[in-house]
Amino acid sequence: MTERSIDAQDGGRDRAKDNPPGGFDIGVPSVARMYDYYLGGKDNYRADREASEELSKAAPGTRALAINNRRFLQRAVRVLASEYGVRQFLDHGSGLPTQDNVHQIAQRIDPASRVVYIDHDPIVLAHGRAILADNDRTTVITADFRDTDAIMNNADVTKLIDFTEPTAALFVSVLHCLPDSDEPAALVERVMDRLAPGSFVVISHLVSADSEVRKRLSDFMLTATQGNWGRVREAADVETYFSGLELLAPGLVEVSTWRPDATPGPTQETAEWIEFGGVARKL
Repeated sequence: MTERSIDAQDGGRDRAKDNPPGGFDIGVPSVARMYDYYLGGKDNYRADREASEELSKAAPGTRALAINNRRFLQRAVRVLASEYGVRQFLDHGSGLPTQDNVHQIAQRIDPASRVVYIDHDPIVLAHGRAILADNDRTTVITADFRDTDAIMNNADVTKLIDFTEPTAALFVSVLHCLPDSDEPAALVERVMDRLAPGSFVVISHLVSADSEVRKRLSDFMLTATQGNWGRVREAADVETYFSGLELLAPGLVEVSTWRPDATPGPTQETAEWIEFGGVARKL
């Protein structure tokens, strides 16, 4: 894809000339904004688009992977709300708003559903608050999703979430952004320990069985994001995140195969890496 065609996707407007909220460095690609670009959004900048196109050269299946991962999130929320009666959702590393967000799906099933979006990117906060201005059952907070105490003690969170009731904790395509030193498995355990019995966790994670692919794509993302990345892991690593929890059928899978609906997503024609995960319940 040429630079002209990249810019044409948002009407020829060069987002790098905008004044982004918070004065953050738009020259450094953001994982959230790269994901937004792959999903066809417009809340991204030249650096995000260029990094995404370079990543697609290294892993041509990435755009389809991103779309199928988003569809997995939507199906998981719909299943938890409609089949298990979940009415509270904590979306860790939520990213930029797009079509059919968590609150829209959950509140179609029950308008009383409450959703908290958590992200550290200032543009997520700005866009999220604009979209949610008239929705008093949903909020977005700027926080490091590793800081469980700060999140669960946040006044905007405790206003909406009753931690004595079942809650769904979402970690969708975010744990691979954490290095091993941040202990992603321990983070999931810490969050689930704070949630009531009958709560759920939804996780997807980039994995590859090929060690060379894991290193090559991890190195690319570490360089592109200037260190704001963890690593591509193996399926066995992701399995540890669900320790002590009851997996819902069909278990841990490539996420496009998790309870697929009647309308199939795009085919991931290359599979250098996949999104791997599932949904589990705290007993």
